Amino acid sequence: MKKNNKKDKKTFETLKNIAYAFRVISKASPMAIPMMTLTQTAYWFFANFIQQILFLRVLLGLIEKKSTYKEYMIMVGIFVFSGIIAKALEIFSDYYVTLCYRKVYHSLNKRIFTQAGRVDIECYENPEFYDKYTRATEIVTNKRYIDFCYNVARFISSVITGIFLLVYIISIDPWILLIMSMLLIVFFVLGYKNRLEIQKDKEMTPNTREKSYVQRTVFLRDFAKDMRTSDIFGVMYQKMKRAVENNRAIIKKYGIRVAVIDFIVSAFSEAFPIAATYLYTCYRYAVKKNLALADFSVVMTAVGNLNSVINECISCASNTQKVSLYFGYLKEFFDFEPTVSGGEKVAGEFESIEFKNVSFGYPSSDKHSLKNVSLKINKEDRVAIVGHNGAGKTTFVKLLLRFYDPTEGEILYNGVNILEYDINSLRRRLATVFQNYKVYALSVDENVLCHEVENNEDAMISKTSLKKSGVYDKISKLPLKGNTVITREFDDRGTGLSGGEQQKIAAARMFAKDYNLAILDEPSSALDPIAEYKMYESIIAETENKSVIFISHRLSSAALSNKIFVFGNGTILESGTHDELMNKDGIYAEMFTMQASSYSEEVE
Repeated sequence: MKKNNKKDKKTFETLKNIAYAFRVISKASPMAIPMMTLTQTAYWFFANFIQQILFLRVLLGLIEKKSTYKEYMIMVGIFVFSGIIAKALEIFSDYYVTLCYRKVYHSLNKRIFTQAGRVDIECYENPEFYDKYTRATEIVTNKRYIDFCYNVARFISSVITGIFLLVYIISIDPWILLIMSMLLIVFFVLGYKNRLEIQKDKEMTPNTREKSYVQRTVFLRDFAKDMRTSDIFGVMYQKMKRAVENNRAIIKKYGIRVAVIDFIVSAFSEAFPIAATYLYTCYRYAVKKNLALADFSVVMTAVGNLNSVINECISCASNTQKVSLYFGYLKEFFDFEPTVSGGEKVAGEFESIEFKNVSFGYPSSDKHSLKNVSLKINKEDRVAIVGHNGAGKTTFVKLLLRFYDPTEGEILYNGVNILEYDINSLRRRLATVFQNYKVYALSVDENVLCHEVENNEDAMISKTSLKKSGVYDKISKLPLKGNTVITREFDDRGTGLSGGEQQKIAAARMFAKDYNLAILDEPSSALDPIAEYKMYESIIAETENKSVIFISHRLSSAALSNKIFVFGNGTILESGTHDELMNKDGIYAEMFTMQASSYSEEVE
């Protein structure tokens, strides 16, 4: 009983996925499936019924009646004309289908990109979710939506053609259908094969992701130097080799069963029904002598075509079932609702941020990254949050930006819990430069503005921002200046920038934004201590009347701040001004003294 319930549940899920695929594709392009069906019907109906059955039967009839040459010519003319019409329909609908597919592609891509931007940051750190995301994106990356449309269209066109073939065969001998019924066995066997293929693909997904990561990394410029000056290439190669071997083992595990299934399918879809039909019709023609020569010749062709059509129906139904599963993954991805959701309040100008007894632990960890943290930052404060790596500084930023929500306690923006604010309106009040900054294969101006340059005003904003971040002198010497693409991968006129220059491009984004509070999470990790201090001085000068939070394990920013919080093991160990903490001669004083040789001259 449980087995039947499980089977019924799978059937129901398959039907739901197919219905969902129809809705998604029809919403993007209502005519995609109908036009593809028209293309396939024009081809299949003409090739398998009109051309090989109807025309052949009429032609043999004319021969038996000893018709005139003129009658033959008329018949051939009708056939040629119908062929031209069928081909014209096929070409037109094929062209239209291509346009429809482009609409579907752009619509699905847009929805996937939009949803990818909505999901919680923690999802990208969850392997199980990422596997689902990878399978969902196969809808566009591997064009599964085309597979779905194609198989549905072929199924419908095969059914239409099959009905005409069935009617014709029944008119000659209904018993032939009993022989052809053994093809139903193929349908059930292919259903089992599909389930095996889906399970195999599911098991292979993590290995495929690892293999793709290695293949992608080997060709990236950021990793090229390390690859050539260390043994890391060998480690990465072994990682890919293991992934390939694991997938090979999975394929081998399913291989024997799939081979047996293919043999059964081949036997019951081609050999047995065709042979049985041939023996039966030959018996009627040669022994019983109750089958006309014209009917004998045409029925043999019709049975062969019907066999092909039924096999096509079974194959398309089976493939549709398999492809529909990817739409199931897509639905699951689209239906995912972020756990970090916003309220309805619109964040006003920044007045204060307060952490009240905040604790937080990552879902994948059994310990807290922050423990009972309380602090307050007011308007125009310049705050340094310092501490060694792993002290909880970046976690503090992630909570402030609502990438995660606290496990305990609350965070107040202008005295109101940040859970009550619309997330986008809150983030618009903040300008952030991350430690793991990214620049893109776009122009310098587009990297700074984070949108296309639409007019001269945009270009001037970018130019001013580049000056403030200290990289404009470099950019101004490039032939295309702000229009220069930051890579030569797609444009020979592009440029490569050093790590420090790229970091300054990322910092320029902050100046190009209308913000109230700047958050700089290790914004100078690619700079030497002197360049770092100069950068901080520039930021201080350019952020007058604004609030700034410096996150760093290097303390050059601390001496420029009026509040310092020293983090360690997820808690605040010390707080105060630079002078207060130096006089206290505690952890901060020790850290500062150890780093003083790098920048003491600039601080003085």
